[in-house]
Amino acid sequence: MSDFEPKVIVFLCNWCSYAGADLAGVSRYQYPTNIRTVRVMCSTRVSPHIVLELLKDGADGVIVTGCHPGDCHYINGNYYTEKRMDLAQRLLKMTGMEPERLKLDWVSASEGEKFSHLIQEFVTKLKEIGPNPVSKDKKLVTRLEAAVDASKYFRLKVLTGKDINLTSKGNVYGETLKLESLDEIMAKATEDEYRNSLILQLTNHKAYSVKELATEIGEPTDKTLEHVVSLRAKNMLALDHIEGTTPKYKAITIGGA
Repeated sequence: MSDFEPKVIVFLCNWCSYAGADLAGVSRYQYPTNIRTVRVMCSTRVSPHIVLELLKDGADGVIVTGCHPGDCHYINGNYYTEKRMDLAQRLLKMTGMEPERLKLDWVSASEGEKFSHLIQEFVTKLKEIGPNPVSKDKKLVTRLEAAVDASKYFRLKVLTGKDINLTSKGNVYGETLKLESLDEIMAKATEDEYRNSLILQLTNHKAYSVKELATEIGEPTDKTLEHVVSLRAKNMLALDHIEGTTPKYKAITIGGA
């Protein structure tokens, strides 16, 4: 679409990228006016669920910017930002939405020209990808809602950004993990929490059988059954009724199943 103008939200770190954006304006570097900026004290204040919510609500793209690694005003803030945005992109990919709609970059106070180029390149990329499809795809909205919920789970919050401690200092028993092993654990946990959240989203208003859920979430029936058993053990999913010989399940909500 040649007339498509993307809606872009840009998060700016108070100490570096905000000043870089200001310098771009003062220096009269040209860049598209598609952006709406949000100033935060540190890029690490931008949680994955915020990014996912923005895309679910129709933003065509989100950019998160901060200080260069090693220059963070809060020492390790941008390190955690990198891990959190990686989680957000993993979840985006699982929903079927293009992970390229989220971009993380570092912009110092003296890099006004870089900020200008960053916006230009991102807007051009979004024009190639096309408009956010959420308004025409209800299933995508459901998958994004599941991604939002998954990103808030304590399990993923704990794992996100633990590389430093677990790969160098070790756990409470003094055992260290290889980075590759930790990445595998994170990938597995992210997928599990997303699938669980998607099942809860699907069964919130309608009862599903295990086979129906397997079709919806794109997993084998035996694996889906594991999720159902896990959610039932946590009192998050309950047997709603039996249709013929097939059990159908529904999410447990406040006030009843």
